[in-house]
Amino acid sequence: MGVMWCVVGVRVMRRAAEFGRSCSFWRDLFGRPKSTACSGCGPGYQSPLHAMKGEREKIVYLPCIYRNTATRQADYLATVDVDPESPSYCQTVEAVDLYWKCGLANPHTSHCLGSGQILISCMGDPSGAGKGGFVLLDGETFEVTGNWESPGEAAPFGYDFWYQPRHNVMISSEWGAPKFLADGFNPAHVAEASSRRRRGVSEFLIVPGQYGTSLHVWDWTTRKRVQTLDLGEEGAIPLEIRFLHDPAAAEGFVGCALKGSVFRFYKASTGKWSADKVIGVPSKKVEGWMLPEMPGLITDILISLDDRFLYFSNWLHGDIRQYDISDTKNPRLVGQVFLGGSLTADGPVRVLDDPEKQPAPRFIQGKRIHGGPQMLQLSLDGRRLYVTTSLYSGWDKQFYPEMIREGSVMMQIDVDSERGGLSLNENFLVDFGKEPGGPALAHELRYPGGDCTSDIWL
Repeated sequence: MGVMWCVVGVRVMRRAAEFGRSCSFWRDLFGRPKSTACSGCGPGYQSPLHAMKGEREKIVYLPCIYRNTATRQADYLATVDVDPESPSYCQTVEAVDLYWKCGLANPHTSHCLGSGQILISCMGDPSGAGKGGFVLLDGETFEVTGNWESPGEAAPFGYDFWYQPRHNVMISSEWGAPKFLADGFNPAHVAEASSRRRRGVSEFLIVPGQYGTSLHVWDWTTRKRVQTLDLGEEGAIPLEIRFLHDPAAAEGFVGCALKGSVFRFYKASTGKWSADKVIGVPSKKVEGWMLPEMPGLITDILISLDDRFLYFSNWLHGDIRQYDISDTKNPRLVGQVFLGGSLTADGPVRVLDDPEKQPAPRFIQGKRIHGGPQMLQLSLDGRRLYVTTSLYSGWDKQFYPEMIREGSVMMQIDVDSERGGLSLNENFLVDFGKEPGGPALAHELRYPGGDCTSDIWL
């Protein structure tokens, strides 16, 4: 799950000049597509495969959250040094405070457009009800220029999106109504949606519950919704959505949190879009938890720039998985690593009737890792995977209260990009429990020169 409260505020972008940075710094933070950027801004890789041969990442940007915690400080943008040769390796080297104002509420994902504008998805309206609309920003001034979608075309819910201009398409996902997310997860809100479907009270897409189950297909030119793919209960809470990086590809994947499912979506021979479940993480039968079964809760996914590997995080089960997607219809598990989570062997939860042993708690440099793996970012060459542990402060407080008190962390996973395989780098740890303003909740990760969760090639 990405940043619900904001992506980046206008004041932060305007402060670029105060720090002596060019506009490309802020556009890069918004995930500019390098092939469509203005001349001289960023590396400008001509293809995903060229990007894989680029320079190693040296800094990472990530927002850190204080909202809904006991710390009365402003949320801020952290710059973390990830250069092993630097004396400030694994340290926060700069922090900038953030804020946001716009007509649609709860902005989430941002992508740059070929026009130079910035497109941001939103999750709700100002009252906190669900509304999947999009805001356009001017790429030079960062002023709001209006809604992207045509009038009356907003989806019932919003969250993530990805566009593929060669197929004249954008596809968006949906989490739920923001006002029902702020204080944690209530299973009754999902049950309400399912029971309405079973009773046949009304078409599910018209009378939803408080969480979504659909992907929305948009005509990129007319900016209208042309198709809705209802993924059903197995696709409840579809979050991060990724097309393959190949700009000619007419397929991709979406992670669905509640049932631990990954769906492949694709353009059928009829010209319509369809989706099939291709990965399932079974829920664990447990005792000592809020429900008799615990889902993995897939909260982030990404695809390597060569379109060979898919990665996702199970925030509750506590593991990151790597799949070979050379055959996109049949992903194959090739790597897995546990990094905390709610199933640790010394915790209050007991797993019933499961051959997989409960993982040991994870310690790095003497610090116990609270929370589970959440936001992911892969190096351009595919050899290093960065991960943070905070999902959303209300949910952090509900499932991992220790993380609220001690702050989240940033870790690095070494990746076998040839045969597959994941292992923790024991020498890397960024502890946001030691921030000057108090323990912070670090979230989404971005590189200044573009990355595999934001760059879109035309």
